[in-house]
Amino acid sequence: MAYQFSRIPKKVETLSTEHRIIKTEIPCSGTKDVLDKLDEYESRSMHGQIPILWDSAKDFNIFDIKGNKFIDFTSAIFFSNIGHSNTRVTSTMQEMLNKPILGCYAYGNEVRQRYLKKLVEFCGPGFDKAFLLSAGTETTEAALKLMRMRGQAKNKKRLGIISFENNWHGRTMGAQMMSGNIKQKEWVGYEDKDIHHLSFPYPWTLNKVSGESFFLKNIDELIKTGINPKNDLCGMILETFQGWGAVFYPKDFVKAAEKFCKDNDIVLTFDEMQAGFARTGKAFGFQHYDVMPDLICCGKGMGNGYPLSGVIGKRDIMDLPEVGNMSSTHSANPMACAVGLAVIEEIESRNLIEESNRKGKVLKDRLNQLKQTSNGRISYILGEGLIAAILFKDPETGEADGLIASKIAEKCYEKGLLVVHTGRESIKIGPPLTITDEALLEGISVIAESFNEVIQET
Repeated sequence: MAYQFSRIPKKVETLSTEHRIIKTEIPCSGTKDVLDKLDEYESRSMHGQIPILWDSAKDFNIFDIKGNKFIDFTSAIFFSNIGHSNTRVTSTMQEMLNKPILGCYAYGNEVRQRYLKKLVEFCGPGFDKAFLLSAGTETTEAALKLMRMRGQAKNKKRLGIISFENNWHGRTMGAQMMSGNIKQKEWVGYEDKDIHHLSFPYPWTLNKVSGESFFLKNIDELIKTGINPKNDLCGMILETFQGWGAVFYPKDFVKAAEKFCKDNDIVLTFDEMQAGFARTGKAFGFQHYDVMPDLICCGKGMGNGYPLSGVIGKRDIMDLPEVGNMSSTHSANPMACAVGLAVIEEIESRNLIEESNRKGKVLKDRLNQLKQTSNGRISYILGEGLIAAILFKDPETGEADGLIASKIAEKCYEKGLLVVHTGRESIKIGPPLTITDEALLEGISVIAESFNEVIQET
């Protein structure tokens, strides 16, 4: 059963620093009433995070309804890359409201032209066109469609897709078929027999085997089932890193995957939902592997809180659908395009790619110091740039420890720090890339304090 965070106000130590203020009980009064009402009217699938009632957010701080101030190590869910309520974004939105032009379907507008040009250029050489949408799962559905349309154009006998164990690609049918979490797609009622899930190269399963050897072994096993890669496979999709634990692939694993795709005329797609737009210390996560995908699926940081996503790729693939065959009522709306343009301009003007890389090294170094003094309770520190995960275990059994992760997340909340509760043996850390060095270090110290207190109480 999932850990249940208490909604009952609890007396905690008050505090006031430059970046944190706790002046009431936590959760503050009024939180339970609102969350209980949400339970009454909203699907429970929306619940499970820390019971905080957001009132406002600015840069890397969250404020609840009683004025408590929290350092945000979540970026909501890794989308506020350029900071909450970013001034460039809010002023851009106001300009669009004043114009006004809020929606125009697929009719042309100047801001869409400017944004698409900027977006394609930001993605770098090898990318030619984009298809804009509103939510991340729409992009992986679109990518599935494009991969299979390309397979048809190449006269493939079957339209097979390779994806990976426990990867996550969204909540709609095609996206969940490609996702590697069996329980999450039981509702579908059947499996797509042409979607093949290969084992993920977790650091604890490689056992000194190279990433390349691990990949090729899995491919050999797939071929033994009767699959002919040249005739039966048209696409491969990788979550740039496995989200719950910020688990990146070994570089040689991804290089081997790229070669396999090229050798067999298979479209290589990266799901960049969490990784894109400077989160990992590079513009996009695939750049850590020195490979060139055919398609990338983006969202989250792309709109910095505004619903915006997109598939970006090579011209010959992006132009496969006929006119009107792949469009959406709200996709590429002028407000979304204006926001997206402001996001890229902010990343570039503030050098946030390099800042993410620099601050990420500080984050990882400090977390590894905590691991060294954890008496075996921390198994891994994973991630790149300003995305990281701390994985916990029971030092006696070696088993993953989700309970301690949940308790630490709750303790951090009581001390004025928000981290992502994964519901597993990990907590995830992903502050806005604009966070100051001082706030970053203060947040890390809160994690260390919370960890030590939870251990003492256990």
